[in-house]
Amino acid sequence: MRVLLVDVLGQGEEGRKATIDVIGAGPRAVAGVLERCGVDVDLATYDRISKVKLRRYDALFVSAMTVDFPAARRVLSIWKRIVGRGIAVVGGPLACNPYDALARAGFDLCVIGEAEQTLEELIERNFDAEDVKGVGYVEREDVVVNPLRPIMPRESYDQYIPSVEVVRSYPLFFASRVYVEVVRGCSNYYRTTLPLPDGRQCTGCNKCRTGELEERYYCPVEIPPGCGFCSVPSTFGPPRSRSVKKIVEEVEGLIEEGCKRIVLSGSDILEYGRDLLVEPEPLTDPRSPEPNYEALEELFSAVKSIPQVEKGEVFVGIENVKACLLTEEAAKLLGKYFAGCPVHIGCETGDEEHARAIGRPSMPREVVEAVRRLKRHGLQPYVYFIHGLPGQNKRTARQTVKIMREVARAGAEKITIYRFQSLPMSAFEDMPSGPPAARDPLSMEIVREGERINLSLKEKLMGSTVKAVVAAKYPKIPNSLVAYPIYHGPVIVVRGSSDLIGAIVNVRVTGILSSRAVRGEVLEAVRPSRG
Repeated sequence: MRVLLVDVLGQGEEGRKATIDVIGAGPRAVAGVLERCGVDVDLATYDRISKVKLRRYDALFVSAMTVDFPAARRVLSIWKRIVGRGIAVVGGPLACNPYDALARAGFDLCVIGEAEQTLEELIERNFDAEDVKGVGYVEREDVVVNPLRPIMPRESYDQYIPSVEVVRSYPLFFASRVYVEVVRGCSNYYRTTLPLPDGRQCTGCNKCRTGELEERYYCPVEIPPGCGFCSVPSTFGPPRSRSVKKIVEEVEGLIEEGCKRIVLSGSDILEYGRDLLVEPEPLTDPRSPEPNYEALEELFSAVKSIPQVEKGEVFVGIENVKACLLTEEAAKLLGKYFAGCPVHIGCETGDEEHARAIGRPSMPREVVEAVRRLKRHGLQPYVYFIHGLPGQNKRTARQTVKIMREVARAGAEKITIYRFQSLPMSAFEDMPSGPPAARDPLSMEIVREGERINLSLKEKLMGSTVKAVVAAKYPKIPNSLVAYPIYHGPVIVVRGSSDLIGAIVNVRVTGILSSRAVRGEVLEAVRPSRG
């Protein structure tokens, strides 16, 4: 069997709107399972599907988020028109709504939740989906959804190795941030207290916040765990950490393929190893115990000791943390290994009452303090907010604007604002997504303040020197190139010839092009091998 795996993550309605220098961990994990099962697999990105000889393949796999529904359906339409045979499978967040994935988009199968064991069983049974847990399929024009598969134990999860070879199928792999999953799941088993459209509402039993770890799994009225807008705990369960050995082997493999920017990822890097502190109980408390400092040190030290990383030819960063876990000791540890690296913190709303109501594990004031701690230890704090959330009102919007200003004064170097999107398997699944900010005055207050803060922060970049990887030609300006900062930051447009593509450069920021891009001047270029 030969499978074509298509990554449409982040395509949205009209092509890729999310940052294009990102290679997620999901498609590589799927490719790794297929390779493990002896299946020939090739990966293609959405924008290159027209260049693929589709008739060479026996099956189509698509990895997609909920917002990628139009792109996933277009890929399937092309497949059916040109190939007209073979099974079509969709996975990722889009698959968590089987009706959308099967009845509306037209796929034959959808894999819900953790894919590894489900895919192995499907391949072993030649895609006979009957009684396979974690699968939805169409039978006699009806959508059939089998029971969810139990979350894998840590030992089972650690046996699966994501593919490193398929990373070369991404056009800008050598300049992209390649995500390596080090911990899966989320410990926030708090629940929203907002009334849900189907009549469910928190009874006030408080077990999800004060009960024993095992008790927090269960809600008497079956409200999904976690922040109301998030589906990670429902989909992937509580945190489970991979072994340092497997993580290091994957990073080394990606470096061998030519990757230069690698991100150790998870819903919170500080969850890594916390599950080991409570085993065999599930880690369902987002605040206690504190981070497993010993496990984190072991992981960071091992990855940073890889020769290419030590020599500065490859850059390894981190991403998300919960403010409630960012102790002074944790911030010091992150600063020891990742000084200069951006660290993202979710705040979402600046109103404490609203934060509790939507199930947040950290309060806004804790976010402000976390920003200060990161800044003290040489890191670059980025803070997330969401407009259009259920429960948003004049008070919550004004408090959010206030906290945005406070985190900026505390040292935040970027404010990221998303519009609320209702996600399958989240508590807010049946809530309407937030309207565009242009149609909602309260959301517009939040968005405009974020734009104002980010513009002022970009002005501070003027004259600074940034290390970046040159990725490609910049089509809008002749003789110009696009460069991506080694960790994260605004796109940099520089003058130069295509000979610089693939080089690591030191760039002086000379101007601001937009809210997402700056102009720069190349000061120095270094060319490590692409592998």
